[in-house]
Amino acid sequence: MNPNSPDRAVLLHAACHCTTVRFTVRFADGLGAARRCNCSYCRMRGAVVLSADLADIAVLQGEEALTLYQFNTGEARHYFCGRCGIYTFHQRRSMPHQYGVNAACLEGLSPFDFQDVPVMEGRSHPKDRADGRPVVAGWLRYRDEVPGTEAPRAAPAP
Repeated sequence: MNPNSPDRAVLLHAACHCTTVRFTVRFADGLGAARRCNCSYCRMRGAVVLSADLADIAVLQGEEALTLYQFNTGEARHYFCGRCGIYTFHQRRSMPHQYGVNAACLEGLSPFDFQDVPVMEGRSHPKDRADGRPVVAGWLRYRDEVPGTEAPRAAPAP
């Protein structure tokens, strides 16, 4: 699966680290919109997220293990596994009809599969700006190569 291609309507299975929480998620617009945020919480959490409509996530197991965290305005609803602590998804403040889904929870994907990820300006949230528009603060880039060469990194020894 190539996360950098704009395939449409992708349905994936997902889970937290300990697999207590399992869910499916449908990405109506494919996997091309991965992003990060630099707000105080996301900066520390460090997750690459993809957006899905609220109706497109189905928790299959472990809903009772999900723990909710809210801060600042209390509008965004951040969920994580109460057992292993992994952030799974959050209802977005900027688009309350969507969840941001942790790419690391998606089966067959890794946050490192996304080569160029925009980092959204969350320190000044779109809802707090006069124009209400999102701003890209910078880019997170992952390259699977040794710095200064074109050679890929060697796989770690078993």
